[in-house]
Amino acid sequence: MTSKDNSKAALIDSLNGLLADTFALYLKTKNFHWHVRGPQFHDLHLLFDTHATEIFGLTDLIAERVRKLGGTTMTSIGSIAAKTKVADEDDTSLDAMAMVKQLFEDNTAFIATLKAVKELAGEAGDNATDGIIDDWTDQAEQRAWFLREIMA
Repeated sequence: MTSKDNSKAALIDSLNGLLADTFALYLKTKNFHWHVRGPQFHDLHLLFDTHATEIFGLTDLIAERVRKLGGTTMTSIGSIAAKTKVADEDDTSLDAMAMVKQLFEDNTAFIATLKAVKELAGEAGDNATDGIIDDWTDQAEQRAWFLREIMA
């Protein structure tokens, strides 16, 4: 395998990790949308839904980048669970601010993952992935910003 092949394989693997994290972050955000309660219920319920919709919109784009590069994608809940770095949260009694804090931390980690994937795209000479990740990073930074400001 050549160095270019290795770079491409590493990029495909990192995109699949990003895809797993995207699915897991989507589900966690939806979970909090469904279970948030308290004085900020209305605003957080709507915000979490907006964020979840945005996150879910990335799944197909990421998977299609993997396929365009000749790779295969996540095939099941199990494959997503095995690859994601986003921790599950099954406690439906969390208070709203604990939800906001977790989503802030998860979105911040997601930004770091995006930056790592962008670096690998550069190493692999994949200008398309390198360029599109800037938009995804901007979206994630906006989500993190909104969540950070709620915690202030």
